Amino acid sequence: MTIMRASAALLLVAAALLAAVHAEDPYHFFEWKVTYGTKTILGEPQKVILINDMFPGPTINCSSNNNIVINVFNQLDHPLLFTWHGIQQRKNSWQDGMPGTMCPIQPGTNFTYHWQPKDQIGSFFYFPSIGMQRAAGGYGIITVHSRLLIPVPFDEPAGDHPVLVGDWYTKDHTVLAKNLDSGKSIGRPAGLIINGKNEKDASNPPMYTMEAGKVYRYRVCNVGIKTSLNVRIQSHILKLVEMEGSHTVQNTYDSLDVHVGQCLSFLVAADQKPGDYLLIASTRFMKEASSITAIVRYNGSNTPASPKLPEGPSGWAWSINQWRSFRWNLTASAARPNPQGSYHYGQINITRTIKLSTSKGKVDGKERFALNGVSHVDTETPLKLAEYFNASAGVFEYNLIGDVPPPSSTALKLAPNVINAEFRTFIEVVFENPEKSIDSFHINGYAFFAAGMGPGTWTPDCRKTYNLLDTVSRHTIQVYPRSWTAVMLTFDNAGMWNIRSNMWERYYLGEQLYVSVISPARSLRDEYNMPENGLRCGKVVALPLPPSYLPA
Repeated sequence: MTIMRASAALLLVAAALLAAVHAEDPYHFFEWKVTYGTKTILGEPQKVILINDMFPGPTINCSSNNNIVINVFNQLDHPLLFTWHGIQQRKNSWQDGMPGTMCPIQPGTNFTYHWQPKDQIGSFFYFPSIGMQRAAGGYGIITVHSRLLIPVPFDEPAGDHPVLVGDWYTKDHTVLAKNLDSGKSIGRPAGLIINGKNEKDASNPPMYTMEAGKVYRYRVCNVGIKTSLNVRIQSHILKLVEMEGSHTVQNTYDSLDVHVGQCLSFLVAADQKPGDYLLIASTRFMKEASSITAIVRYNGSNTPASPKLPEGPSGWAWSINQWRSFRWNLTASAARPNPQGSYHYGQINITRTIKLSTSKGKVDGKERFALNGVSHVDTETPLKLAEYFNASAGVFEYNLIGDVPPPSSTALKLAPNVINAEFRTFIEVVFENPEKSIDSFHINGYAFFAAGMGPGTWTPDCRKTYNLLDTVSRHTIQVYPRSWTAVMLTFDNAGMWNIRSNMWERYYLGEQLYVSVISPARSLRDEYNMPENGLRCGKVVALPLPPSYLPA
């Protein structure tokens, strides 16, 4: 009898262990060798960042909540980090890959990232985040699919086509950085590229193929560093279905504006006469417009594309009106922003308004950009590590800026720019752009509701114009020249998170900050401990680990 009870107990333990194993989300393992390579993309041989000899880098194709494990071998001659643009890293800013959250991967060493796209679906991308490396490539697409049995508000497309499009510079990224350090501008890009190719290489062979009568999904990300783009396909209608992780109301468009750092998906029906057609991306809001095309070929076609390109839109008003037409699909079954229920964002009381105004000025004779008068500088000890090890003294001070911008005549200050946000509070963030050119902002670790935008300076009366019902939950939003954009979000993701301009020249010169969100409970329910393989640098190299967060 005792033996039978023991056997039964062992079987129960084994069953429990087996259930635990099966309950864990699937793993996807990657090994990336990051090197330089020489490519002639826009007429000049140049140094490009390759991943496994590929540019763009490998696609990360997964489902919501999958475990992504990437062992990165840095074979460059510079420190390296990858950030996962739009992946929220729930409770896990340790994997966010920004200079304020992680020590860099030194040349000749490796580091293994481990993260999950928790409760997320949609189109995202990754890129190297240190210095001006983003201008040298090293980026790739991340596609996160809904889990099985969760309905998607459109039929499975016949194909899934990535469109990583952006401006491109032929100068080495170290040269661009030196120019900025010396007070110069990076100037205008040399042109545009799609999926790492110039126009000729994007057409021979065709970049995309479709079979007549079927429907295809195109995932477009603006991976450039300076230029807003408009995307369209000759003779075809674009049905918008997803934007930065949210299903959208399926409006149709002749073309779509995609600003720097933004991603979206549209469906295209292959319902035209079989032949070749052109996918066109053209620059927006520039005096000297440029464009790039890629061939979309119907299977079996031998009919060349018409050389007559559909004209792109012009002006700011068109772009703002298109943004106003974007709506969140509130009936779609999909991952929802955290906390659950926040899709009723218009009914949540705002506890704090932070107005962030951009500015530029000279510091020691060199141009810098700032938010609320402070131009951010990175520190040898990452901000997150300094905070975690209680070693922030001498590294940074909290709240050098206030929630209201200082007078425009205030001199810029160079310093690490870090603010606090109270855990789980619903906050309104207003971005003001007094410059003559467009800006684009991203908040790491979160999705937000872009409730409103308009010309001039924001005032509380502007709230009367907000969309408080169904604006799209997203992570990157444009701010038009001499205009404002207001977003709303719950700061419920504990960690240290970067808020930045996607215009990488501005980012490099200080138009960014970090927001520290601390859970007072110090609970593993709210934030993970520093991972065992976490890199150390600066002041924390020899410090003992702090006490673990408390069990959930």
